[in-house]
Amino acid sequence: MLTEHIKKRIVAAMKAGNRHERDTLKVALGDIQTAENRDGKTLSDEQGHAVIKKVIKGNREMIDLVKDPEVITRLETEVTILSSLLPQTLSAEQIVEQLAPVAQAIRDAGNDGQATGVAMKHLKSGGHAVEGQTVAAAVRSLRSS
Repeated sequence: MLTEHIKKRIVAAMKAGNRHERDTLKVALGDIQTAENRDGKTLSDEQGHAVIKKVIKGNREMIDLVKDPEVITRLETEVTILSSLLPQTLSAEQIVEQLAPVAQAIRDAGNDGQATGVAMKHLKSGGHAVEGQTVAAAVRSLRSS
């Protein structure tokens, strides 16, 4: 369970004296618990991952806006910590390999959006964890070859 994993990581960070990791994990846990309270039910790990991805997205947006190098470093560290809570996703190269059986259908698709749809359907049916941007890059690579 994701929340239990985060709680264990918080305790480990406290024992290690890593205040930044502890605080970052507490924020993630708090966001998940807030979503649970709002919905009145326990979130699945997948739903918890979506909450964490939202926090990561917010941090990345702030990195683009902030000029202070110390703040940027802190936000990048938080992104690294939070990303470690997410399932590992395939790289663009790994996605291209997984798409080999449907490569021709991807090339034959009317546009990149349709091609990405074919790719996502194939990858999800195989149970692969992927990020949309990475799939789009792999699809563009396949369509240009």
